[in-house]
Amino acid sequence: MMSLRSLLLGVTRVKELSILLVTIAAGIYFTATSDAFNSLDNYQTIAQYVAPWAIIAAGQVMLLICGEIDLSAGFVFTLAPFMLTLFFVNGWPLWLALLGAIVVSTLVGLVNGLIRTLLNIPSFITTLGMAFLLQGLVLIISNARPVGAPKDSWVVDVFGGSRWTEFLWAAGAVVVMQVVLSATRFGVHTQATGGNPVGAAESGIPVNRVKVVNFAITSTLAGLAGILQGTRVGSYDPTNGGFTTMFFAVASAVIGGTALLGGSGTVVGAFLGALLLGIVFDGFNLTGVSANAFNVVLGAAILVAMVLNVTLIVVRKRAGSRELT
Repeated sequence: MMSLRSLLLGVTRVKELSILLVTIAAGIYFTATSDAFNSLDNYQTIAQYVAPWAIIAAGQVMLLICGEIDLSAGFVFTLAPFMLTLFFVNGWPLWLALLGAIVVSTLVGLVNGLIRTLLNIPSFITTLGMAFLLQGLVLIISNARPVGAPKDSWVVDVFGGSRWTEFLWAAGAVVVMQVVLSATRFGVHTQATGGNPVGAAESGIPVNRVKVVNFAITSTLAGLAGILQGTRVGSYDPTNGGFTTMFFAVASAVIGGTALLGGSGTVVGAFLGALLLGIVFDGFNLTGVSANAFNVVLGAAILVAMVLNVTLIVVRKRAGSRELT
């Protein structure tokens, strides 16, 4: 009996357990209801849905753990490909143009972070203003028209042009950011900043610096995701990204167990959240369910995920108190 109890308590401590089980259940369901679900081409379709959400979510998790959020990430996603194009048509080598676009993305995050920390303006307001600013900038740069992505270069092949490269970048970003979060001093500082900012500051943690760096990370990943997706598709669209992509990334993080009030979360959980959304979205398309129903499922998934996460936190606390006694 004790061994069974210990096993159950150990299982409840796995933060990603609930979302993992739901993701597996969704995969089984659509496998049973659609013959086309289990095919290599369909797996690639799911991967194309998941990749940008997972990459941006990897940064949003770090910010949410800090108790912050970046509403402008979806517009950095839109801006970065057009900055690449702008640099490229002005004579920069393609690899340098890509690097320049990533640097611009990082600078957007730094500006967000500095405004948030130096002026003490809430990140919701700061990044909302930045979102509209970037949206207008993209429309000016692009003349509100799509442009073709560069072709015939190793840079294109590595950054989205070859099959599965976008998803491989997403997997790499998830692994790197999870290691940063769980196995580095910066990750510990990030969790402390969101869990108890006053205590973290009093213990010597540079709270503001941690937040600024995480804003920069989020924007950098958003810019990378925008370049990868646009290159894969073959064109850069000024209407792509925006609030829709940003909210899917945040939804992935929340469904994956990241607390909106800060202090806890995992990048792997956010990846599973993005995977669940991708499976459901793809499954609905295959089974002929109206796309309007997806928003219902998305809203229900967020609410259920929050209830499960709160319940698991209570169970863990009770289990910990019993072990102490």
